[in-house]
Amino acid sequence: MAETAARTWGGTTLSDRRAARREQLLEAGLELLGTGGSPAVSVRAVCRRAKLTERYFYESFADREELVLGVYERVATEAHQVLVGSVSDAPRSATERAEAAVTAFVELMLDDPRKGRVLLLAPITDPTLSRRGVELLPTFAALIREQLPGKADELDREMTAIGLVGALANLFIAHLDGSLDASRERLVAHCVRLLSRADALHT
Repeated sequence: MAETAARTWGGTTLSDRRAARREQLLEAGLELLGTGGSPAVSVRAVCRRAKLTERYFYESFADREELVLGVYERVATEAHQVLVGSVSDAPRSATERAEAAVTAFVELMLDDPRKGRVLLLAPITDPTLSRRGVELLPTFAALIREQLPGKADELDREMTAIGLVGALANLFIAHLDGSLDASRERLVAHCVRLLSRADALHT
């Protein structure tokens, strides 16, 4: 089996071609989920968008739900990496760190609104993603908790972090679905104020 996977055709191995087809399917899933929402994603629609047959779909994914989760996990991982990187590279003041994190998140979620819709809107209507979104909440809350001042006890820090994740997520959801009419600059400034003033909750 390993020998077959390593055999080349047209300069690429079978493993390479499988990986490339998987990328095509994930990109097609991102496009459909990020523009039409959960109802737009079916095995047939993904294959049509990727210009691949269903045989190749099932080579990479067991079913439609596994593909949708794959798309969601990829966007969530990218969001987490962007936030971690922005904070680690930012100056030391709380406001500057908050501005770096919010700006990085906005660039990811709004410059490619498909990703924002996948991460924040799709879980509202897709039960598979709803469960996964709840499971990932502590991961994103931890990023905020680590930036909070140490004078509060651990439970207060935890509650503040969870509350801020919810507040920020709902602001971005409202912006993405069009119910919040605010410029990008106004949105960023408001989110930065929420984060940078979090320590006031513990005084």
